[in-house]
Formats: sequence, structure tokens, C-alpha cells
Amino acid sequence: MSASRTKFYLDKQNGQWSGVCAGIADYTGVEVIWVRVAAVILTLAGGFPWTLIAYFVVAWVGEKKPVGLYESAEDAKFWQGVRTNPTRSTAEVRSKFRDIDRRLADMEMFYTSRNTRLADEIDSLR
Repeated sequence: MSASRTKFYLDKQNGQWSGVCAGIADYTGVEVIWVRVAAVILTLAGGFPWTLIAYFVVAWVGEKKPVGLYESAEDAKFWQGVRTNPTRSTAEVRSKFRDIDRRLADMEMFYTSRNTRLADEIDSLR
């Protein structure tokens, strides 16, 4: 897949106007309704011209989200977690690999140890 899953995209499929709030929601993992409410509150609380200017600049500069970027909802949640905290994500992957390595070492120890019952079963299969 050529599209980057850690990049910000405009989510025009789930967007109301140009998909900026839906893209922010997809990028951060926050519900889109809360992003829209925050944008309205920020606009009404004194950021009137600047929030609209920023919205239209992002809509103009942002790329449209590729269709099929995520294969499932779990895939989307995983990549949202990577975007929010990549260090934690790499630590989780390292931890999973350590666990797999430990389990493989245990299996290797079992099969290479002096297990006479296992050796008898292997000889009986020959």
C-alpha cells in the first residue's frame, strides 16, 4: 500500500463539508461530533476569522483519504494509537516479540532436552 497510515487525510466520506473535522477525528481517534463541537466553540469563543481561515487552508492543502486505507476497525484503532504515541507502540511490539521469543525458547528447550518419552515416540514413528 502506497498510502501512509500515519499521515493526516481529509475524510470526505464521513465529512459534512470538506472532511476536515472528520479527518482530525480519524487522525486522533476522537469522535467526530466532539471535534465539530470544539471547532464551533473555538470559533464562537473569539477565534472567528482565524478558525475559518485555518479550516479552509487545511481543506485546500489536505489530501483526500484513500479508499480502503484501513482493513478493519481494529486496524484503524491500531494506527490511531501509533499516531498518538509511537514510543508506546514500539514498546508493545518489542514486548510481544520478547514473549514470542521466550515461548520459542521454552519449546526448543522441551524438544532438545533429554526427554526419553518424546524420543521413544519419535523412534516409534520411524
